[in-house]
Amino acid sequence: MRRFLTRLVIGILAVMVTMGISTAQTAKSPAARVTETQYSVLNPWAEVDPIPLRGISPRLQTLAGKKIGLFANFKRASVPIAESVGKRLKSMYPDIQTSLFHSTDPNVTETETNRREDFIAWIKSVDGVVSVVGD
Repeated sequence: MRRFLTRLVIGILAVMVTMGISTAQTAKSPAARVTETQYSVLNPWAEVDPIPLRGISPRLQTLAGKKIGLFANFKRASVPIAESVGKRLKSMYPDIQTSLFHSTDPNVTETETNRREDFIAWIKSVDGVVSVVGD
């Protein structure tokens, strides 16, 4: 997608420059004003994030005997969806444990300090997480 947008911007600028040059070259009367147009090409992307990217976490080989966290976001349908996912996981893996964390704010890590600490403690207590968005 990034390459496509970059090529699109460069293509549009190339067409604009070509049209400006062809208009200046095809002026029929010497009295016609030829204006010199200059374009500045800017990079449409922001500065690079100084924090290096990490790969995704390794996948669990099996869910049998694991403790799976169910993260329900702040939307109203997320908790019923998470409970349904938990029931289905338990029917597939009878020895699985599930733990629900319901976030009442859009960004749980930037809310009040004690909620953030609860979230960090919860995330460390599980083997894997299923994130539920209640849209």
